[in-house]
Amino acid sequence: MFRHKGKTRTLKHNLRIASLLSFVAGIVNTTGFLAIQRLTTNVTGHFAYLIEEVFKFEFWKGFIFFLYIFFFFLGSFVSNLFIELISKNSNKLSYTVPIFIESAILFLTAIFGQFLILESPNSFAFILLFAMGLQNSLVTSISNSKVRTTHLTGLFTDLGIELSQLFFYTQEDQQLKLYSSIKLRLTIINFFFLGGIIGAILYSQINLYTLIFAGLILICAGVYDSIKLKWILLKRKRMR
Repeated sequence: MFRHKGKTRTLKHNLRIASLLSFVAGIVNTTGFLAIQRLTTNVTGHFAYLIEEVFKFEFWKGFIFFLYIFFFFLGSFVSNLFIELISKNSNKLSYTVPIFIESAILFLTAIFGQFLILESPNSFAFILLFAMGLQNSLVTSISNSKVRTTHLTGLFTDLGIELSQLFFYTQEDQQLKLYSSIKLRLTIINFFFLGGIIGAILYSQINLYTLIFAGLILICAGVYDSIKLKWILLKRKRMR
């Protein structure tokens, strides 16, 4: 799921990682919004608020919205930096490191988040946006930009385009390609929605500890992928 890239990556791999990470993003999105009433998985809305505050000459408030955008960007930068650095020594494991970093952030935010919200709710948002930047950069890199899991605006745009193309692209290979892409986008949308519902239910019961559940999903996926890789390498050695 994490280790396949390029020609070895299939639709099945993308569907797996899309369902997993969009589900996690849905949980984080709902938890962040219920906790501090701010968007914590994407930056599109924050651009509008930034411009509004600058227009009103409320520069400090505008700077806060700029920081929302910056921390998402920083997460994306750090994620790919780790991928590039680690891939020089172990290309097979380079993609699991950002996953474990994101998991650690979610665990720590779940444990210390309530204190952080009381002291600085904006810092809480910065941390979650950083984590989502990590995730979005990771999945974009792995899937060769075919999968993005932290926001839905572009997905609905692409879905609308591809559904309309079904009326015009009638050749079998074109239709199959479109069906595969539509299936992938619907998977992301549905699992993001499902993650949001589960996140809301869990938040009503266990508050910020909902993020521990999201972190555990990532840990389990990373461990499973590592064990599966070791098993495949062991089988190859035995076959020689």
